[in-house]
Amino acid sequence: MSTDDASDPASFPPLRLLAADGEDLQIMSAALQDAILRPGDVVWNAGARTVTITLCRFCWECGGTRVRTAMQFGDVLAVKSRGLPRARDAALELLAVDFLPDEAPGGRVLLMFAGGGDLRIDVECLDAVVADLSERWPARIEPIHEDDLPTAVVQP
Repeated sequence: MSTDDASDPASFPPLRLLAADGEDLQIMSAALQDAILRPGDVVWNAGARTVTITLCRFCWECGGTRVRTAMQFGDVLAVKSRGLPRARDAALELLAVDFLPDEAPGGRVLLMFAGGGDLRIDVECLDAVVADLSERWPARIEPIHEDDLPTAVVQP
């Protein structure tokens, strides 16, 4: 990619990531930070032992755009949620994804959302993939984190 292409979001290739351990999952987590989804976008296929989640990912690598992305986990044993809205169309903002190892090579994948809710996916072994599905489009709003906000100076 030339330096002229670096500012063009279309010049970035679609994201494709695989995770087989906690370190790999941390890279996925960074790429998916501030993704938006709805409870209805989480599909657990118990027979196939997969969980597939479609998200609207903020493209941190090229900034100012969003893209439709899928994340899938294989070898899933169980899925549980805590503190998440039940309405299929409620908006959820993904903050982070973490792996809590258990009896090797298994463990728990924890998806943490703004507002304190989380989704736990128990896996026999960590087998995850993330792939962009669509063209990018301009984001209406760029995510802001507390660390990004200016500090107010209080005068006596």
